[in-house]
Amino acid sequence: MPSCLCGSQKNKTTNAGFNLHNINSIKMISKRLLVFSLSLFIAVASFAQTKTPVAKTDAGLISGITDSNINIFKGIPFAAPPVGALRWKAPQPVQPWKGTRQCDTFSASPMQAAPVPFSMWSEEFLIRKEPISEDCLYLNIWTSSTSSNKKLPVLVWIYGGGFVSGGTNVPIYDGEAMAKKGIVFVSINYRVGIFGFFAHPELTKESGYNASGNYGILDQIAALKWVQKNITAFGGDPNNVTIAGQSAGSMSVNILVASPLAKGLFNKAIAESGAGFVRGFANNNLQQSEQDGTKTATSLKANSIEDLRKLPASVLMRAQTMRGGPIIDGYVLPQPIAGIFASGKENNVTLLTGWNENEGLVFGPIKKTGDYIKQIKEQYGNNAQTILEYYPATDDSVAGISQYKLSRDAIFGVQNYTWANVESDQGKKVFIYRFTRKVPATGEYVKYGAFHTGEVAYAYDNLKFVNRPWEDVDHHLADVMSSYWANFIKTGNPNSKNLPEWKAYNTKDKQVMILDITQQSTTLPDYKQLDFLYSKMKAQ
Repeated sequence: MPSCLCGSQKNKTTNAGFNLHNINSIKMISKRLLVFSLSLFIAVASFAQTKTPVAKTDAGLISGITDSNINIFKGIPFAAPPVGALRWKAPQPVQPWKGTRQCDTFSASPMQAAPVPFSMWSEEFLIRKEPISEDCLYLNIWTSSTSSNKKLPVLVWIYGGGFVSGGTNVPIYDGEAMAKKGIVFVSINYRVGIFGFFAHPELTKESGYNASGNYGILDQIAALKWVQKNITAFGGDPNNVTIAGQSAGSMSVNILVASPLAKGLFNKAIAESGAGFVRGFANNNLQQSEQDGTKTATSLKANSIEDLRKLPASVLMRAQTMRGGPIIDGYVLPQPIAGIFASGKENNVTLLTGWNENEGLVFGPIKKTGDYIKQIKEQYGNNAQTILEYYPATDDSVAGISQYKLSRDAIFGVQNYTWANVESDQGKKVFIYRFTRKVPATGEYVKYGAFHTGEVAYAYDNLKFVNRPWEDVDHHLADVMSSYWANFIKTGNPNSKNLPEWKAYNTKDKQVMILDITQQSTTLPDYKQLDFLYSKMKAQ
């Protein structure tokens, strides 16, 4: 190439001149090639970051984005917008579209009060503030493949929030890390509060199934049916689906395992801090909920469901009370959850479940020793002495700790422990954890320890989204926990080489995995307290 560029000058130069000319030409060309190569590399790298993956759903084509070799699709509709005449209706089919629908942004979160950090929950544990809308029935997918031949295991994540708040656009619910571990990660929205759990006699009559109130659970079932129909287009295996959730999401998982409407939609369950085996939730029946709904309509001066459907969402939000959530409606739940499990009518799953060391939720001020003892005597009567042995009150400090521990066990521990016992007694595989790592923090957050929701960022390897003073041991724990979770999602067993052995649970040995700076299986330390509490709290 240099000799051609020199042309006729070649024969007019000395040998030294010829060599110098060629050297200069080679340097010039090399520089141009280097610039061209760098430009080409940048272009290829840019293409790798911005290329648009496309997948075909039963309603039409969608496009997403690719980041770090993970295909991400956000805001995929799985049901028609539940607005107008569809407010308080079971989810309806999506209207098909032509062309390719862009799905690269989270949809609106369900209607709820504007999220504000409170108690132990900093902003990383809450939805982003905007947008919030009744038009919220969308899901998101993170996957390493869009080949229908891949058959990757699928996780469907269900958020918590007490059934009055929550959404998928929470930083710690990001699915990229799990997708890198070979999981198709799906997160789903569902209606909450008065929009998701409002019962009324007129709604029951018009429903076609003689029930009302569990619209948020019906949303979850609709999303799972969408997964069955469409997940192969995202590299997923519809025959290997795990449902997972935390708090109200864990209760949702418990409901879905109990509900005949969810039969065949999944085969494994991960339940983090929540279930419905004791009194309270189990007594929230259709008749009571319809009465509550009638009172709400009266307070709003609405004479019919048609009038209620015409009211702005903001007006309904102001009428909403904390009472609500899923109900025993005779349709989604034919009977209380404890009864469904006792008769062996639940859906068959392998279970991974557990709760956290410091997730007691005490409502109101902490009581001094005397007031605490008085409350225990009033609440537990002849059993008060036993409760005080398990949750003592020798001084104000001890009484305060006991109140948190009793709250933890009564609200969460006894629920998930009982579920594990029932499943194990039926011969099913169960794995229990206890998350005890005091989540690093500064300022006011230091006091919360291994708090409610604290394990989620570890389990899905999302510490990078949370502004805490993480240590090396935290990153190691996140890698271990997310590996346990990924293994379970893939095979129904959290164990693999290079991980501490997680022994399966049974009602004789009561082995649980302690998740902390070190991880080890051991006998559940407070099973006697939990057994006693359950004997006094179990649903009749």
